[in-house]
Amino acid sequence: MFVLHSIFVSECCKTLCPHSQRTVPTVPVLWATQAQQRWASSLPMNTVVLFVPQQESWVVERMGRFHRILEPGLNILIPILDKIRYVQSLKEIVIDVPEQSAVSLDNVTLQIDGVLYLRILDPFKASYGVEDPEYAVTQLAQTTMRSELGKLTLDKVFRERETLNTNIVHSINQASDDWGIRCLRYEIKDIHVPPRVKESMQMQVEAERKKRATVLESEGHKEAAINVAEGRKQAQILASEGQKAEQINNAAGEANAVLAKAEAKAKAIRLLSEALAEQNGNAAASLSVAEQYVSAFSKLAKESNTILLPSNSGDISGMVTQAMAIYGSLAKQSSKNIECVTPVTPEWAMEKSEDPAPPAQ
Repeated sequence: MFVLHSIFVSECCKTLCPHSQRTVPTVPVLWATQAQQRWASSLPMNTVVLFVPQQESWVVERMGRFHRILEPGLNILIPILDKIRYVQSLKEIVIDVPEQSAVSLDNVTLQIDGVLYLRILDPFKASYGVEDPEYAVTQLAQTTMRSELGKLTLDKVFRERETLNTNIVHSINQASDDWGIRCLRYEIKDIHVPPRVKESMQMQVEAERKKRATVLESEGHKEAAINVAEGRKQAQILASEGQKAEQINNAAGEANAVLAKAEAKAKAIRLLSEALAEQNGNAAASLSVAEQYVSAFSKLAKESNTILLPSNSGDISGMVTQAMAIYGSLAKQSSKNIECVTPVTPEWAMEKSEDPAPPAQ
């Protein structure tokens, strides 16, 4: 009875002076952060009838031992015996990971910081599994970040930030399962490199850009030369095809002209032969030869000063008679040639044709 009276007196004193509860920190004051101080000073009092906000879990202890977790809404507790020990927020919590130094695989010292997003899934484990969940997860994120950065070179740190974030989240979740905490994602905010390394990286970037510009310029010259050569090739091909077509057309024109001249000459010779075969043809031929002789004689000494003349150039009748004699000898020779060409039937063929045909059976 005396013990119950003492407990009742102490609880009444705490109720009358609520600040007396806040003077007892739940974590050591030497390393308590702002979030830890907020947790230590935000514990509600037991007023028998309590209203728990949404997305919060209140851990209740009865006579110093875990009793139950209050759900959002109306809850009734026993005064003096029940005490609200922990208040856990079920919302997503954002924690700034302080800047720290880490050494990459190629021995480059980096200054890196990040942002951690987590959520409490089990209020019981978060309350009794670790002293301060936020502080524990922050320290775990820093050590995991150093470990993961030591596996990558400087170039891969910048290229594989997404992979690095995923590996850090996976490592944190493996260690925080016993704490009832789930790390949702981790994002690297800033990566600071030493000034000399930064200058060398800038020079490397400039050299790479110059290299790309040179390569692009050379490729442009190459394509331009190829286009010019291709154009010249096409021009030569078209020119040769044009010359070929022109030569074919010229040859066809000359052939047609030769055929036309030959046909005209053959027709003229045919008409001349028909005219000579008629009555008084020789007289007409003599007249034509005399006219040509006079026309040719009139053109002498027009193209050159050196002239070769026959002894009887003034005797037109003699020249005509001589021309007609030549024509007559050529006509006789051509008639003889025609007779020689006439086929002769052999005697054996004539005898065979004279034999009587055999009688029909």
